[in-house]
Amino acid sequence: MTTNVVPSAPEWPGSHSPAERIVDPPHWGRWFALAAVVVGLAWIAWQLITNPGFQWDIVGRYLFDPIVLRGVAMTIQLTVLVMAIGVVVGVVVALMRMSRDPLLNFCAHGFVWFFRGTPVLVQLVFWYNLAALFPQLSLGIPFGGPKFFEVSATAAISSFTAALLGLGLNEGAYMAEIIRAGLLSVDAGQTEASKALGHRPWQTFRVIVLPQAMKAIVPPTGNQFIGMLKYTSLASVVALHELMHSVETIYSRTYETMPLLIVAALWYLFMVSALSVVQHFIERHYLKGWQAEVHAPLQA
Repeated sequence: MTTNVVPSAPEWPGSHSPAERIVDPPHWGRWFALAAVVVGLAWIAWQLITNPGFQWDIVGRYLFDPIVLRGVAMTIQLTVLVMAIGVVVGVVVALMRMSRDPLLNFCAHGFVWFFRGTPVLVQLVFWYNLAALFPQLSLGIPFGGPKFFEVSATAAISSFTAALLGLGLNEGAYMAEIIRAGLLSVDAGQTEASKALGHRPWQTFRVIVLPQAMKAIVPPTGNQFIGMLKYTSLASVVALHELMHSVETIYSRTYETMPLLIVAALWYLFMVSALSVVQHFIERHYLKGWQAEVHAPLQA
């Protein structure tokens, strides 16, 4: 009996093939950039340790000061409420912009145009000084008719109310565009299929359109949430006792400006980091089924 031995194919690339002789060029730019980054980080670390101007002992003393902690609590409260207002207003305005009713569409366009076109700082100061235009806020029949309810604008528009109105309405204009973009990302065939199944318009929106749109809505909404956490510092101009105003109150009395600003920066960094982690898990939840999972290599 004879056995036919099939010669094994030579390995590729061989020792004499052109591919074997290819050598990656030296990445001098990459190594230079790495060295520059290392030197820069080392210099920053050296300054943080040796520069007496940072005054880390004062930073540690005020990091958990009751005034600072009350400012942190106010910042978190204001951020949550403003984003809630922004989301609700954004959903309503986005649906108005997508409506076929020309009046609703025009009003939605005007809202977005105005609140995105004026700086949020101007809006905050405007709401805080609303009493200069309307000393009394009333509810009733316009043009001199009877009034059913009336209150002083000075009493009604506090620092907190002005911050809610200024930040919330401004955020609503941005959220309207984010939500509208998310809704437009859903294929129109999904809506048609839902109608064919006999779903009502609200059922179609809640069950079919919104869950699919969330994958496009959640990432920019998370960015807006993080941005709003920092924008609340603008409320210090209307004397709201959030984090920035709290540290300003302390260093205006002690003249320890830099350590108190570092305290504020550390708290903002901590809160933003926590929100970034939450955003990551929310995004991962809504992206289930929409992105390829990383699987182990298939075995024969």
